[in-house]
Amino acid sequence: MSRQGKRSRENVAMQPQSPLEMDAAVAKLREFKAPKFDQTVNVVVHLGIDPKQADQALRGSISMPHGIGKSARVIAFCPDDKVADAEASGAVAAGGEDLVKKVEGGWFEFDVAIATPDMMRVVSRLGRVLGPKGMMPSPKAGTVTPNVGEAVKEYSAGKQEYRNDDGGNVHCIIGKMSFSDEQLVGNLQHFADTIEKIRPASTKGAYMKKLVISGTMTPGVEIAV
Repeated sequence: MSRQGKRSRENVAMQPQSPLEMDAAVAKLREFKAPKFDQTVNVVVHLGIDPKQADQALRGSISMPHGIGKSARVIAFCPDDKVADAEASGAVAAGGEDLVKKVEGGWFEFDVAIATPDMMRVVSRLGRVLGPKGMMPSPKAGTVTPNVGEAVKEYSAGKQEYRNDDGGNVHCIIGKMSFSDEQLVGNLQHFADTIEKIRPASTKGAYMKKLVISGTMTPGVEIAV
């Protein structure tokens, strides 16, 4: 059994015993002892949904109002007449059949894949390689769109795809510890509002059961919901 380090023990002892309001939770997050690097701030919400029911499965994309402090490498599967727009918008690669073959050959130096609707008949061949990685373009996530240039810009700037896991949890990034309190609270509130807006009509009882933020190397702080 691994032993808990001194810093971890001290941080656990500092965890609040009850949920906090968003601004107080962000302030508490900064009190933990942490390594000297700019930690990513994560959020996870536990929802009262049944992930086995198709009409309660949640999937989409979200752009934080203050960004998330990181960029993504985006590729675009698109016809020749949209390649220049995709590349000008920041795509690290763009194309049709040639790009599909490149990915089929084992090239995965990207984080997000965008596709125009007319390219999905070709891109569908990549389901076995992109699907398990959670990178297959999807209309629900906004990664299948005719507006390829706009989508490339948004995802390059940190737009995130989200989906619930088997436990009914949704994870996202809300920024970096170097962000101001106002920026982190603003992004956190935007995440909570987005989750509330997509509440499935068929859910019963409490919907947003638990909301927690944490740094990469620090304990979680529960938010009052």
